[in-house]
Amino acid sequence: MSEKQPPSKYGESFSRWFEWIIQEAEIYDYGRYPVKGMGVWMPYGFQIRRRVVELIRRLLDEKGHEEILLPLLIPETIFRKESEHVRGFEEQVFWVTKAGGEELDVKLVLRPTSETVLSYMESLWIKSYKQLPKKYYQIVSMFRYETKMTKPMIRLREVTTFKEAHTLHETFEDAERQVLEAIEIYRRFFDELGIPYVISRRPQWDKFAGALYTIAFDTVMPDGRVLQIGTVHHLGQTFTKVFEVRIQRRDESIGYAWQTSYGISDRVIACVIAYHSDERGLMLPSIVAPIQVVIVPIPAPKDPEKTGLVMDYARGIYDELKRHGIRIKLDDREELRPVDKYFEWELKGPPLRVEVGPREVERSQVTLFRRDSMKRIVVPRSELVQSVQRLLGEIDEALRKRSWEWFRSRVRTFSSIDDAVEFVRREGGIAQIPWCGDERCAADLEAKLGEGIRVLGSPVHSIERVEPPKDAKCPVCGRRAVTYLRIGKSY
Repeated sequence: MSEKQPPSKYGESFSRWFEWIIQEAEIYDYGRYPVKGMGVWMPYGFQIRRRVVELIRRLLDEKGHEEILLPLLIPETIFRKESEHVRGFEEQVFWVTKAGGEELDVKLVLRPTSETVLSYMESLWIKSYKQLPKKYYQIVSMFRYETKMTKPMIRLREVTTFKEAHTLHETFEDAERQVLEAIEIYRRFFDELGIPYVISRRPQWDKFAGALYTIAFDTVMPDGRVLQIGTVHHLGQTFTKVFEVRIQRRDESIGYAWQTSYGISDRVIACVIAYHSDERGLMLPSIVAPIQVVIVPIPAPKDPEKTGLVMDYARGIYDELKRHGIRIKLDDREELRPVDKYFEWELKGPPLRVEVGPREVERSQVTLFRRDSMKRIVVPRSELVQSVQRLLGEIDEALRKRSWEWFRSRVRTFSSIDDAVEFVRREGGIAQIPWCGDERCAADLEAKLGEGIRVLGSPVHSIERVEPPKDAKCPVCGRRAVTYLRIGKSY
């Protein structure tokens, strides 16, 4: 899809805008691959993806997680062992039933998630509390037969950037602490990427299949819909009992271990694009930008000698910034005018552009163009490195601040259900209403919300201290409210 004038980023045209930007910026080719719900990461987009993956790897490794790689195929005999888990995923799995010309004796599932198969392996690996805690993770493809309308990076049948972590513990309390650590890891992850969020405990009917409870990170996309971008699950002993993951405890008794799991997906990259971009194209935070600085030389068309000096000057800038670890590109293509290069790089999103012409050479200075503010800054050549490093930090902070400001305007608190629903229907976003804490009231509320709007959950009080006014009442039952319930129109 290519449009002369890109569609608006906001409202009903968001989907068209998103498809426009991922194609025009050569990030992700979606819709042309001949299997529904699958796309192809193009080289530039793969570099963005790679840096997002590097960030989550670093954060997990710092907390003692170990990377593993499990097989893609799960035998039906293992997949079906945990009944609640099967009920949650059975309608979404892809089955492999034939190899060559032969029917398989045991059907195989393409991985929808890995709690079952890893629990089976842990029953072979782990025998004592002395081996615990264990924190595993992998970054792989996972497959779910998505029957709703698929959307690039947001609702897929093959999720190619699925980070799933799985941990094993001696006690319930240890697993509970791990849930809090996982939440903190995700907070750091989303904060570094400049993606705003709320953290909610999902209602029990919407928890991960087999979990004791689920904590979710939600954000709001430019069309007003709520997008789940990360989940953390306390699995209790659901899978360890089924797969006989038994350990010797400190008191020498034998018991079942406790588990957690937590995941993120391609949706994170969709959010980086959606939040930090505009109708001109991408605006990438420096942490994930494949190119942090692009140099565009401005030749003197009628003066080859001056043009040569400009090119030498530009190469010197390139060499110096590269020595200081800046990811940099010198755009020395002769067939394109500088203005055409400007257009292209504003589409592809490097945070900074260096413009170098005869004037900069004569005055020993550099013109820096900020992609976020579209403003130019002239600095002495001698201050180039410090200026670039400082501006990259300022741009990242500006993107983060702008994202959070917009997001906070999309999260509103109401005292009545009707006002909350009207806000969500009219403007999108997340509405908070006082709640007594009784899940029966939450279920009654969801039944009344209407098509497309659902209960997202409630604040996690160990993280977010939010209390309604003392006289606030639950609008469902009329009892005193002790917390809030969040609702929104989700994907």
